[in-house]
Amino acid sequence: MNRNGNTYTVLYAAIMVILVAAILASVSMALKPNQVRNREIEKKQSILASINITSTVADADKIYNEKIVNQYVVNSKGEQVDGDAFSVDLKKEHAKSNDEMILPVFECKTDAGLKYVLPVRGTGLWGPIWGYVSLNEDMNTIYGANFDHEGETPGLGAEISTEAFEKQFIGKTIFDNKGDLYSIIVAKVGQEAPAEHKVDGISGGTITSKGLEKMLIDDFTRYEEFLKKKKS
Repeated sequence: MNRNGNTYTVLYAAIMVILVAAILASVSMALKPNQVRNREIEKKQSILASINITSTVADADKIYNEKIVNQYVVNSKGEQVDGDAFSVDLKKEHAKSNDEMILPVFECKTDAGLKYVLPVRGTGLWGPIWGYVSLNEDMNTIYGANFDHEGETPGLGAEISTEAFEKQFIGKTIFDNKGDLYSIIVAKVGQEAPAEHKVDGISGGTITSKGLEKMLIDDFTRYEEFLKKKKS
């Protein structure tokens, strides 16, 4: 074989590509259980944060198992159906028709009584935003909220995941006094809205703020029949 020829070069490159690909695949497979576990812990921490409980990586499992007393999925008619609430992917569910969609519900025990946590997902300026909103047993008053994002701008849209922004939601209501779903207005400066349904938007983050507002009305609408059934 001519070691200086094209055949040797191509063969050597092919072997190196296969070898590197095999090594990367092995590393990925080895790391996958840890990645899955980290996502699971992060999700539990977010659910707990929506009921105003701070947890760490070390104690999230323990607190979650103590506080989450029930979890299930419902359909668009508000009926409980088969499914694992924790593993539901809202991105995939939102791509389905209303009749096919399933929605997770988490029932949480707190010192202030039983709370219901509803996951929400939408779109900000630069990518997906998501979160968890907890409701009191009246299925109307917000007990807590936790939001996150994939790529919003620090100091602007990324402020949706700050405690200062999230705390505004506590005590707000999502139904009006006629019993109709109103949701929450994430208001721009000077925008009028009923105080019980209004929070202040992010300065300089109007598109993300309005994306979050749309996320809430869209997902509360999907849960509306379930909420009304629980209220009655």
